[in-house]
Amino acid sequence: MFKKIGPGFLIAAAFVGPGTITACTLAGVDFGFALLWAMLLSITTTVVFQEMAARVGVITQHGLAASIREELSIPWIRALVLGIILSAIVIGNAAYEAGNIGGAVLGLEALLGGEPSNWYSWLIGGCAFVLLFAGSYKSLEKIFIALVMLMSISFILAAILTKPEIWTVLKGLFVPSLPDGSLLTVVALIGTTVVPYNLFLHASLVSEKWNSTEDLKAIRWDTILSIGLGGLISMAIVIAAAASGLKEVSSGLDLAKGLEPLYGTSSKYFLGVGLFAAGITSAITAPLAAAYVTANCFKWKSNLNSWRFRAVWASVLLAGVLFQSFNLKPIEIIKFAQVANGLLLPVICIFLLWIVNKSSLMGNFKNKRWQNILGLIFLLLIISLGVKSIWSVIN
Repeated sequence: MFKKIGPGFLIAAAFVGPGTITACTLAGVDFGFALLWAMLLSITTTVVFQEMAARVGVITQHGLAASIREELSIPWIRALVLGIILSAIVIGNAAYEAGNIGGAVLGLEALLGGEPSNWYSWLIGGCAFVLLFAGSYKSLEKIFIALVMLMSISFILAAILTKPEIWTVLKGLFVPSLPDGSLLTVVALIGTTVVPYNLFLHASLVSEKWNSTEDLKAIRWDTILSIGLGGLISMAIVIAAAASGLKEVSSGLDLAKGLEPLYGTSSKYFLGVGLFAAGITSAITAPLAAAYVTANCFKWKSNLNSWRFRAVWASVLLAGVLFQSFNLKPIEIIKFAQVANGLLLPVICIFLLWIVNKSSLMGNFKNKRWQNILGLIFLLLIISLGVKSIWSVIN
């Protein structure tokens, strides 16, 4: 069974980052179990589009950005689209990387105690650098499976120990509601799960592990199980936060305070382990995705040992460490990244639906009608999400 899983766990690890933990904690504290349906919807959307991206990866044997580049025949449109992709993914990931490293640092501070130290940022950055520099996909895969399992144990156990009412949880999952003031939180929950760079990352990673259409069944199960587990972790955080009795939240680690009546001071260790795992996995996948996208756009060989490939992920990683260790807030860059991602995700999903329906490229493995219907429904959701995200940044 374990030989048939892999890239999906890297995608799950990528979207369950510090931002997701904070958004889920806020959702639980502010609205109880009422927004669990939004997590279920976002996970379903993620599975549908990630499966398409993975299918493109294994059939074409190169990344999604490379497929888009090859299928766009008009030079100026190709240059424009690739420019938007490069800007949003590479610059955006460099800006968000500080938050990923910051989440891992927060977890490390909870585990080790003592005063916060800038050296923690460099330690996390160093760990990420060593893991990426090793250049072995199989090694990364094993590490990510272990880290996702760590997150699962930490957060799911935290949710179980809060003893939530099962009926209330089921109602929150399957009866959609929008309490007053909850719309932006719904946008945040979906926006931290359906992530543009994961589509590019998945297509590239699948081609590293599999190279035959006979592997499509294994790829689908890997996608469903891994992303489903990532969604379960996110839901567990919402449940734990809802039952914790917290009144306000300034970071994901605040959830530990609400769990202290249940298992005392050890609560911070549960949450510390989960937050550390979430931070370090996202701190690795964001630079990796930026490197794959850059390689695809410039027709470089997507080789983990290539010096150009390493130069891209190292630059993104270094930017994150510097922003975090010197407490710099690249607000304008983050705003740009949010707007670019708000524009990019619908555009990429449109191109993905176009590519995955091309008989010349996908042959008998193009989308079925029900897959297109699902894709179009979720595309409308993503477009409305993108508009809302851009509007919130403008305001």
